[in-house]
Amino acid sequence: MRDFLRHLFPRVVLRANLRIRYTFCLGGMAFTLFLLLGLSGVLLAFYYQPHSAAAYGSILLIEEQVFGGHFLHSLHRVAANGYLLLLFLHTLRVILTGAYRPPRQWNWLIGFCLLLLALFSGYTGYLLPMDQLALWATQTGMELVRTVPLGELFYRFMVPDQVGGPLSLLRFYLLHVVVLPLLTLLLCGLHFYRIRKQKGVLPYL
Repeated sequence: MRDFLRHLFPRVVLRANLRIRYTFCLGGMAFTLFLLLGLSGVLLAFYYQPHSAAAYGSILLIEEQVFGGHFLHSLHRVAANGYLLLLFLHTLRVILTGAYRPPRQWNWLIGFCLLLLALFSGYTGYLLPMDQLALWATQTGMELVRTVPLGELFYRFMVPDQVGGPLSLLRFYLLHVVVLPLLTLLLCGLHFYRIRKQKGVLPYL
């Protein structure tokens, strides 16, 4: 925790490290959007009902009757898109600069896992509004999953009844708001810790 806080608030910073093109601050901006997603998601959870019969109605309630609800819902959606975009750009920057090479190969794997978690978080959140677009897009995605090895087992875990059914929606919701955010926070802490532990931020540039 001490190293993590020192990484976020260092007492001394090299002048060369302050150049914006050094990292373009892509990882830091992505983490900021992750925190914004968490905050907006908690506020949305006060009104959202994770049940197939009430989910769409609760979204309409948020959009049309809750003060600032339309803005909050739009903010959550736009922040999610920006989060994924920044993670892709951060990954591309790491590849182009060779930051995945030893001794940073394990941190590269952690970062790649964070990217996969972000994609899965976006997918689980896509079903939650329970409109026609969400239902059919999730149905298509889950049918594609069944064609890969072990895909049938994953499908049965994610969809124990049917896409949009009470149990499947509850599982998507719990993954989206509890399991995946906690895993992301854990890996982010490990990611930042290893950066600090390896000293020099980007000596390969």
